[in-house]
Parts: sequence; structure tokens; C-alpha cells
Amino acid sequence: MRYKIDPTSLFFEYYKQWVDIYKKGAIREATMAKYLMTQKWVERLAPELKLSELTRTAYQQLLNDYAQYHERQTTLDFHHQLKGAVLDAVDEGIIERDPTRKAIIKGKTPRPKKIKYLNQFELHTLIANLDRKEEPDWHWFILLVAKTGMRFSEALAITPNDFDFTKQTVSISKTWDYKGHGGFLPTKNKSSVRKIQIDWQIVVQFSQLVKGLPKDQPIFAGSTKIYNSTVNAILTRQCQKCGISVISLHGLRHTHASLLLFAGVSIASVARRLGHASMTTTQKTYLHIIQELENKDVDLVMRTLSGL
Repeated sequence: MRYKIDPTSLFFEYYKQWVDIYKKGAIREATMAKYLMTQKWVERLAPELKLSELTRTAYQQLLNDYAQYHERQTTLDFHHQLKGAVLDAVDEGIIERDPTRKAIIKGKTPRPKKIKYLNQFELHTLIANLDRKEEPDWHWFILLVAKTGMRFSEALAITPNDFDFTKQTVSISKTWDYKGHGGFLPTKNKSSVRKIQIDWQIVVQFSQLVKGLPKDQPIFAGSTKIYNSTVNAILTRQCQKCGISVISLHGLRHTHASLLLFAGVSIASVARRLGHASMTTTQKTYLHIIQELENKDVDLVMRTLSGL
């Protein structure tokens, strides 16, 4: 299909066609959904804006209008998705100058986000009271996430072949498309491809659990659709049964990282274990914990120096 684009085209229509040409089939469904949502917001906020009218002022006004409803980071993502389409229009001569240049990103003040995680006693209580059967079930799944810090989609994609019980590792090389139609997908980013060291208890328990299972098939994901909310509900009931703080599966990932940091594991090692693209992500996510550890370090430094 050929697309006719000229300066009198509406901006939201151009953007919709640009997404169809350049993004459809090239990105994950979840990412595609974000581009389509951006298109809907452009149509909502600037339904009559033409490409020929897309000046720096008009573009900045579009960002400002969007920022009234969203936090700064979300507005920045909105800007980045629009910018790709706009720069292509500039390259093709549809727009004379880049209207996204020197754009100012605004946004609503973000709400304070307190990461929910369990302390060591609570996590021990949760694990000790998991009702694991002889066959793989969600209690086994909860145990795996708690002991490895995997993302939900990563843990769903784990197969028996991913375990190396001799070297005490589990390999993360794919995810499971639980939001779509099932099946394996690439990891979130290149840094997400990694090997995670597992303790001897997991080695013993999972080596028995996966015996007889298809080596290249997911241990937990099957033919039926899986919902994150279903597994979270099971975890919630288990937390309530144990009388501990209620957290989500993602909260188990935070718990895993938090306990390692409190135990003195370096930020670099925790970042690699979690599959973060950089240590900056880890530092931002666990800033409050790092600050607590720094306060302890100051006390240790002072005690050490005073003893000289």
C-alpha cells in the first residue's frame, strides 16, 4: 500500500501511518500498544493540527497539553515516540525545520513511590509456608522468583534446559508472551540475557521437580492463558495466611534485590543479577536502601577512624 503524505496532512494521521510503516511487525506488541496510545493522545489533543503547522511553538504546546495529565517521565516517552516520526518528516522534506529541537519536557509532580518488599524474616516465613506439590505449580513459581529475582515473564519462560545444576546456574535468554498469545519472546534488553547463580536448595528441589518434563518447554506456562493478576492473588493469599506484609510478584523481585544490598552485595552485582541495563537503574530503584547503607557506612568509618 502506498501512502500519500503532504504538508496539508493532519499530524495525527501522518503519525498513525508512520507507526504502521516503520513500527508494525518490528517491535513487541506491548511497545506497539504504547505507540498507538501516543497516536490517540495526539488525535485527542491536536485533532486539527497539520504537518505544515507543526512549528516549535505548536509542538511545545502539544507537549504542554499532554504534560497536564502525565508525569514528566511519561511526557518524555511521549516526546521520544513523536520525535522519531517528526524527524523522518524533516528528512523527507515534508517539514522544513525540526520542531522538536530544544523541546521543554514538563509534567505533573510524581507521587512518592515506596517500594514494597519483605524483610528477611517475612521472606523466610513465606518460603517456609509455601504449599509446593510434586508437580510444578504457582507455589514453586513464587519460590523461584523469590530466590532469583527474575521478572514475571522471564520466570514463565524457564525450561528444564535453562538449569545447569552442576554449575548451580539458571540461564535467562527469553521471556514468555503472557500479554499476547503465548510463546517465547526476546528478553527486555541485551542486559537481561544472563546466568543467575542459584543456591544448593534450589538445585536439589528443582532437579527433582523437572525430572521427566519436556526439556525445551516452559515449566510453568502451558496452553492456557496466564494472567499476572492470578498469580498475584495466590501470593496475596499466602502472605495473608502467613501474617506478613502483602506484596506482589514484582515486590518479590524488589525483596530479592533489597536483601542482597543489605547483605553487602555490590550494586554492580545486583544490577547484573536483575538484568538491569545499567547500574543507574539499580541506583534509582533502590535509592532509599542505598542511602540507609551509606548511613551505616558513615558510622563504620567514624568508629574505625576514632580507634586509630
